[in-house]
Amino acid sequence: MSSRPVDLIAWLVLPFVVCIWAAAAWGQATAVPGGLYAYSALINMTRATYQGRPVLILDGRALVGIPLSAKPGTHSLTITGPSGKSVNHEFSVLAKQYPEQRLTLANQRMVDPEPHDLERIRRETASMRERYLSFTKFVDEVRPFVKPVDGITSSPFGRRRFLNDKPRNPHSGLDIAANHGTPVTAPAPASVSLTGDFFFNGKTVILDHGQGLVTMYCHLSEIAVAEGDIVNRGHTLGLVGATGRATGPHLHWSVSLNGYRVDPEQVISVLAVDLAAQ
Repeated sequence: MSSRPVDLIAWLVLPFVVCIWAAAAWGQATAVPGGLYAYSALINMTRATYQGRPVLILDGRALVGIPLSAKPGTHSLTITGPSGKSVNHEFSVLAKQYPEQRLTLANQRMVDPEPHDLERIRRETASMRERYLSFTKFVDEVRPFVKPVDGITSSPFGRRRFLNDKPRNPHSGLDIAANHGTPVTAPAPASVSLTGDFFFNGKTVILDHGQGLVTMYCHLSEIAVAEGDIVNRGHTLGLVGATGRATGPHLHWSVSLNGYRVDPEQVISVLAVDLAAQ
């Protein structure tokens, strides 16, 4: 007997069904600007896209990064199954108000770059953006996803920043204050996709963990890896410093999913769960 009627029913039902247990199985995944949305389809997914970008699929579940600029309301995830047919799954993004943070920098050039700095900044931004938009196979298992350095959170993700009383982009990472020279380690296996000494970020390492999961480590005093290196969880990437736009020694750690910066704390929570055991 043909399985086509069963496949058809599955595809017709899929857009209207929400698996209530999915969020619990994925830890604390909250669909807010800068947060995550986790979805478990009724059938195997071969591909899932959000805003035209492929998203991470792990153990048959999709993990979607929501941009900080996302408007609250209905959003859509496009699911493709084994037959090659696609359907849209709608989900809600809730509003979230992030607090403000005001910082004073002695170097005004780090607030208002001089004209000759701008070309360098544009070039560096394009290079980093290219890495954030990469989508490759997993290097290895990404769970657990661990914090890269022990320290005090000096600035959480998402804060609306004012530098010398001038509004700037929201804080797209997690700042962890630690002593100068403290080792910074990889949270999970990855390949080193970019290293450099950048205008704002200082000495920086970017890791590609696969399927659009990309992490960045900024303001390092030293870099201990090279582009193309394969690193394991716990491998030293560099040392805490205060290079670039920094008021003191700390690590700025960014986590990106499908090209959007998301809350690293949520990623740690979600990837702490053994999905295969659910």
